[in-house]
Formats: sequence, structure tokens, C-alpha cells
Amino acid sequence: MTVESDTYRPRRSVLYMPSSNERALEKAKTLPVDSLILDLEDAVAPDAKDAARENACAAARSGDYGRRELTIRVNGLGSQWHDADLAAAAAAGPDAIVVPKVGSADEVRALVAAMEAAGAPARTRLWAMVETPVAVLHAEEIARASSRLACLVLGTNDLYKELGASFAPGRAAIATSLQLVLLGARAAGVAVLDGVFNDVSDAEGFHAEARQGRELGFDGKTLIHPAQVGPANEVFAPDPGQVDDARAVIAAFEEAQAQGRGVATLNGRLIENLHVDTARKVLATAEAIAALS
Repeated sequence: MTVESDTYRPRRSVLYMPSSNERALEKAKTLPVDSLILDLEDAVAPDAKDAARENACAAARSGDYGRRELTIRVNGLGSQWHDADLAAAAAAGPDAIVVPKVGSADEVRALVAAMEAAGAPARTRLWAMVETPVAVLHAEEIARASSRLACLVLGTNDLYKELGASFAPGRAAIATSLQLVLLGARAAGVAVLDGVFNDVSDAEGFHAEARQGRELGFDGKTLIHPAQVGPANEVFAPDPGQVDDARAVIAAFEEAQAQGRGVATLNGRLIENLHVDTARKVLATAEAIAALS
């Protein structure tokens, strides 16, 4: 099956919503979030799994979520709910199906085969959650395993548990893991999302961790509370100064080229092709965010 080609879409804020909570699903229609993960896994009690599955699939079919990217997180491979979740989600045709604890390229290929057997449309992509040491060490292989895979998602809570590491500001204990997953995603040309910040009452701590994720190179951050949406959108978007600078970089380089020069200077800075590529990405990001408004 041919998978639809990727076009850039912002994923600054990616909010988990429990699909067993119909009020939460209704509220999600009004939030300024880029993407939603309608959760069938951790946020849903065992006796609510079937209802959550029905709710998430109905939401995916509804068309009521506007420009928001709508994904469904199924229960993991090997769980008693996985097969039914995956088949139902594939038939519902969300923007993506999110699978927890993906550990290998073979698992990706098996998931894609199951999606296609269940009739997933070409627009429905696979997001693989990276939550274990094995997955971190094989991030590039996982990211390259299928053209249907569009995004790696860090599951930092499980990663801390698997490593036996302690939570602390700055995330030193998982810094290597974050960077390895970023390297794997970028080498494969797929998007990559930072993990969640657990303390919803610590706005300053959230902002610091989101800023760290942005500086490392993540496309956005997964979230557990609507109050985190606005700060994530702000941190992962180019600010007006960056947009103005990007335009100036492009203009300076185009002027230099018109004069037969291969490099330019702007306020004392050397401008080469790579700087222009970065500037164009900034403008493309800003334009894509503006289109969501």
C-alpha cells in the first residue's frame, strides 16, 4: 500500500486524553492543541476498555476536532486488548495509531501489516513509543522500519522505571536516552516528541523542561493536562524575533547570490546555505502554526 507523503504539521502540544471520559473528549474539541492522543491504555481502567475504544473510534470518525491531529493510543503488544484495539482504530482511520513500548523494527513491520489487514487508510500513520533501553538503543532501526511510521514518542516515565533512575530537574539520568532517540529520528527523517512532565502544579518546572526539549531538538511535547497546552505551544513555536531574523537571513543570502557571491554577512554573521535552510524551516513552521488559527 502506498502511504501518503508527509507534509509538515506542527506538533508543539500533544495531549493525552482518556477515551473513557466523554466530557474530556468533548472538551478537547475546544483546546488550542496541535495533536490529541485518545488513550485506551494507561488512563483507562480495565473495565472501561471496551467503552473507551468505542468512544475513541467514534471521535476519529466524527470530523468534530477541526485541524487538530487526532491519534489513538492502543494497548500494547501482548495485552489482551491490543488486537481488538488495533483493528478498531485502523478501521476508524485516525491520523495515527500510537503504540506503546515498541521495541524493534520487526514489531513495527508487524504492526503495519496488522493495520493494513484491518483496512487502515493511507492517511493513518504509526507512532511508535520508545520507552525501554532496548528501544532507545534501536531507535534508528525502529524509525526506518516502515514508511508508514511518522513519529517516535518518548515514554519517559517508563524509561525512568526501566533504568532504575531517579527524577530530577534537568533530566540528567535520561539525557543520553533523549539524545539517542533524537538522533535516530532525525537520521530516519521522522518526527520526535518529548515525554510528559508529571507535576501539573509546577508551571515553572514544566516550562524549563519544555524549553530543554526544544533546545535539544524535539518537535513538541506530550502533555497530561490542558493547562500545559499554552506553554508548550509558546515554547515550541518560533518567536517574532526568530521569524524576523529568518526573513533577514534569506534576504541577505539572496542579495549576495544576485551579486555573484556564495556567502553573505548579516550583522557581522556569516550566512551560508545551511543557515538559509534553517531560516526557511523557521518560516515554514511559523506559517504552518498560523494556518491552525
